[in-house]
Amino acid sequence: MIMKKRIITTIFFIVIQLVVFSQEKPVKVTWYSFEEAVELCKKSPKKLFIDVYTDWCGWCKKMDRETFTHPVVARYLNENYYAVKFNAESTEPIEFAGNTFVNEGGGPRNPHQLAVALLQGKMSYPSVAYMNEDLQLLTSVPGYFTPDKLEPILSYFAKDNYKSMGWTDFQAAFVSEIKE
Repeated sequence: MIMKKRIITTIFFIVIQLVVFSQEKPVKVTWYSFEEAVELCKKSPKKLFIDVYTDWCGWCKKMDRETFTHPVVARYLNENYYAVKFNAESTEPIEFAGNTFVNEGGGPRNPHQLAVALLQGKMSYPSVAYMNEDLQLLTSVPGYFTPDKLEPILSYFAKDNYKSMGWTDFQAAFVSEIKE
């Protein structure tokens, strides 16, 4: 009887440990400032994913809550990009590529010159700017994206598919890791 209790207790503890250790720990995006990402890229090249947002943008907040918290998106960003959060209305000057970018209006509802450059003057929030490992702007993509809509865009640029394949062909062949 004692032996049976020990076996049952041991099995119980093994099952509990398997359950606890098998649960995936939440993955969070590691966000950098623009300057941090540029310095990291110089030491260990990766593409930059720049989330251009504003404090008043509701869709930006929704993307923070629902898209950037998705484990597949967060893991993909961390592995393939230096992810940058950039407030398009920031008032801090930024030195980049021999230029000083500022917010000439000096406050809310006035775009920072770097945001204007990254978004090529198309000021829409949220938007994502993609830069290659040489810190050259590839493109900017405006709008809110759910995890399943952002994932193929992340892959398209991270894997350099944009160099050899059109977006439509890539999208048709893309296989998602998101299981929803």
